[in-house]
Amino acid sequence: MHYRALPAPLKPLADKFYRAHRSPMRANRDDRVWVAQQQEIVAALCLRPIAGGHWLTGLFVAPPQRRQGVARRLIEQAVTEADGPVWLFCQPGLGDFYRRQGFMPCGSLPEALAERLARYQRSKALIALYR
Repeated sequence: MHYRALPAPLKPLADKFYRAHRSPMRANRDDRVWVAQQQEIVAALCLRPIAGGHWLTGLFVAPPQRRQGVARRLIEQAVTEADGPVWLFCQPGLGDFYRRQGFMPCGSLPEALAERLARYQRSKALIALYR
């Protein structure tokens, strides 16, 4: 398995991966997109620059590769190379997974993320974590 940041011209490959798995996730123009690849992409995540750090979004692992440590290694590679803190939102049931990756509950968020989380929480239960 190879873990890497996609060069900007190859970012559309992540969207193609998401679509192939019927995921609503998409890479934003400013995102740094990280992938796990065998011959093809089997996992992806996006790090979006945000007020003094990054927002981790779009983590998706293809079903056949789940529970094999792919997400853990992909997160570690991406977060290690990120400057500053990394925040994420997740469903409460995923909190333990992210805590094992070194994320902690977040008391305060950058304003843009706090506003976004408040909007999202109107329709779904989410928690904010950071590392």
